[in-house]
Amino acid sequence: MSKDFQKAFVTTYVLVFGAIFLVLIGGLFSLILFQLKLNVRRIAWNESLQIAEAGVGYYHWCLNNEAQDNCETEKNYFDLEGKPLGKFSLTVTAEVSCSETAKREMESRGWTNEFTNVIRKIKTSYGRETVAKYSFLINNNVWAGADLEIRGPYHSNGGIRMDGENQSIVTSAKEDWLCTSSFGCSWSSCPSGCVREGSACRCPGVFTTTGNANQDLFSWPVPYFDFESITIDLARVKARALPFPQEKYWPPSTQIDASGKGYHLKFNQNGTAGIWIITGLTATEGYSLEEGWQDDYFTISNEYLYKTVTLDPSCSVIFVEDNLWVEGKVKGKTILVSADLLDPAKDTSVVLPSDIEYASSDGSDALAVLGEKNVLIAPNSPDTMELRGIFIAQKGRFGRNHYPNNIKTSLEIHGAIVSSGRVGTKWISGSAVVSGYRKRENYVDPNLVYGAPAFVPTVNSNFDILEWEEVD
Repeated sequence: MSKDFQKAFVTTYVLVFGAIFLVLIGGLFSLILFQLKLNVRRIAWNESLQIAEAGVGYYHWCLNNEAQDNCETEKNYFDLEGKPLGKFSLTVTAEVSCSETAKREMESRGWTNEFTNVIRKIKTSYGRETVAKYSFLINNNVWAGADLEIRGPYHSNGGIRMDGENQSIVTSAKEDWLCTSSFGCSWSSCPSGCVREGSACRCPGVFTTTGNANQDLFSWPVPYFDFESITIDLARVKARALPFPQEKYWPPSTQIDASGKGYHLKFNQNGTAGIWIITGLTATEGYSLEEGWQDDYFTISNEYLYKTVTLDPSCSVIFVEDNLWVEGKVKGKTILVSADLLDPAKDTSVVLPSDIEYASSDGSDALAVLGEKNVLIAPNSPDTMELRGIFIAQKGRFGRNHYPNNIKTSLEIHGAIVSSGRVGTKWISGSAVVSGYRKRENYVDPNLVYGAPAFVPTVNSNFDILEWEEVD
């Protein structure tokens, strides 16, 4: 083989293998470049989510600083060195009832400047906690009996004797308080942890005399709860209900019927309510700590259906300028108010003669009942009674008066009780039940904490993030 042929052969091999090497090197570099771009894109994918989350935090700040009306809907996002990294854009919608914003929903879209087509989206909702976060919110001393089962926070600005079963925190604003005979305390045998003081006992802010309570969940003293801050602006609610004869406002019943003694409202599960005018009430001898023995005219003996109204889903508010009896099955979210703003010397009350239920349990139905003075269970209430809703006794108390030998079996409440005065639905003499419900259970309704009807007071001025999810 000649030398020239050998050189040509070697050259050919060098060229062939060189080409193959270059192809391999090129493929390797292409793979490296692809992986590099993929990693950069993955970084941009993660950064886009962080930018979208920044939009969530930005709008949360706007809400809690009352700057939501001036919040920018599209805003630059900068890195730690102050260089623009990307942008987020916000789309906000509000759930409005009676011109009141109940809840806000927001979608935040985030992207980087380098990959504007790589977009991450986060959907959130914001709301304020209402008084429905508490099973009981009381502005007075209180005694929770041994039969009571409480599944939700329990707070009083007064002292608490918690002999029931609590499955959540029990808080009192008192360091200590004077437990008298009306709370089962006797100077001759003060409960453990209490000391004799005169004819009563000086006790810790929260104490128990049974093994039912979970004392690890007791806390006192805690900050005083400002009941003035949760007072519903009755004039504002009335303004939303006016004018009469529309179906949201009902004047004193005597303006319709000279024999009127109040209204009886019966909710129907189809979203309507019957408005009955009461013309006859039967007296029952009853006792309360506030009024002593007196005749309670709480039992309806004569009434007639005046009108059936259809509840307005956009603003389901009913304002009654008279005493009110209420029962039935509620559809939609309704606030029901009994208050007399015509006569400053008169405070009206609500009477609960029978069950109050919801048409559905998915959170779309809710009820708030406010009595300017009291919210009381009638003497002829069912043997087993179920109540759903937020019950607010603004100036008076929630409870059931003492009716001798009027003993019922069980009372179940899903929602919240807000009472200025002492709460009580069972009466005991010695160790015997002499009136009221033998067994009582109270449950917080989580749907009401952020999804209560319009005008229900909030307990916190700040908005909370209720839901967070990434969407496509």
